[in-house]
Amino acid sequence: MTALVLDCDGVLADTERHGHLPAFNATFEQFGLPVRWSEAEYGEKLRIGGGKERMASLFDDPAFAETVRGDRTQAIVSWHRAKTAAFRELVAAGHLPARPGIARLIPQALAAGWIVAVASTSAEESVRAVLTHAVGAETAGQIPVFAGDVVPAKKPDPAVYRLTVERLGLDPATTLVIEDSANGLRAALGAGLRCLVTVSEYTRDEDFTGAVLVVSELGDPGRPPIDVLADHGAARPGDYLTLDDLRACLEGPR
Repeated sequence: MTALVLDCDGVLADTERHGHLPAFNATFEQFGLPVRWSEAEYGEKLRIGGGKERMASLFDDPAFAETVRGDRTQAIVSWHRAKTAAFRELVAAGHLPARPGIARLIPQALAAGWIVAVASTSAEESVRAVLTHAVGAETAGQIPVFAGDVVPAKKPDPAVYRLTVERLGLDPATTLVIEDSANGLRAALGAGLRCLVTVSEYTRDEDFTGAVLVVSELGDPGRPPIDVLADHGAARPGDYLTLDDLRACLEGPR
């Protein structure tokens, strides 16, 4: 059976710049931490998979480490819980609309009998909030989510994709991953899966060697035509990607 597995951040919605970054900074302010990430600094932090892991990197600065009393692990857990709550408030307020193509292609894939899942390094609560806002509660209820600490290693480690394949009984030969970052691409390839990349604001200039197709966005009717940045498969997209284009990404030798 054909399967479509999507990342969350940068794929379902443009969550990093308009969601996670302000949620991190609001949390730092809430806890009185002497740090605020600029957009450029956060772009560097995105090389680290996982929100708690990005927070843990703050302790690489000895001056920051001296400002935190008590158990660091417990502090990070508390900060991350608050950050997740702040992020969910932004989603609920409508600040993070779905990226083009998501609300169209996911229901089409489900209607065609595809298995659709989400695999992300973000907290499960955050992922489910974004997914529900993007496609509606009824559709989201049909989509299994593998996220957060469901695996011990975050992307680019392929663990979350291997778990998704195992739990859902997927055939790697008929499973397509949609990612937005080089870390996500490497995770998918490491699990033996083909990957389509829809670049985000932070990832457009990353190395996507190995992706079957790289596009500016999935697109929608009535929007400007998508940019095809690389095409190494059988898909020949028009102004926007269709379900047939996704099927074509699974054709030919791997």
